[in-house]
Amino acid sequence: MKQTAFQTLVSLIEPVFRRPEFIQAGAVCLREGKRGREVLLVSSLDSGRWIVPKGWPMKNRTLAGAAQQEAWEEAGVVGKAEESPIGFYTYEKKRAGGVPVSCRVEVFRLHVADLAKDWPERSRRKRKWMTLDKAAAAVDEVELKTLLLSL
Repeated sequence: MKQTAFQTLVSLIEPVFRRPEFIQAGAVCLREGKRGREVLLVSSLDSGRWIVPKGWPMKNRTLAGAAQQEAWEEAGVVGKAEESPIGFYTYEKKRAGGVPVSCRVEVFRLHVADLAKDWPERSRRKRKWMTLDKAAAAVDEVELKTLLLSL
């Protein structure tokens, strides 16, 4: 099927105005609990909804290293992140000034060795171990629900 002149023009101009997808690193912190495999969720700072620890890439760290650091800062997790992502999910984040941007969170499995009693964001967040099915029901992002249920 041949494109019209208008369709050709749109295909050339549209990428210029489309916002780029921002990349973040997220950690799925896992343990074997009494009820089976569990994942650690934290409350978000703005709405208090349940999320996995996540944040922006960091200088001199791989994305897995950034995910590991975020798990420490947001949830007090001591452990090791695998270097290969296990998946991703997308969500819309409001930046300064209320401008929404699309974020793609590369998710890394983190093997939990210990949980600290004190950590950088302790006073700002809640943390909770949940079974994978309960965690999937607790998060809002459809792709993250699917990822959690696949573990």
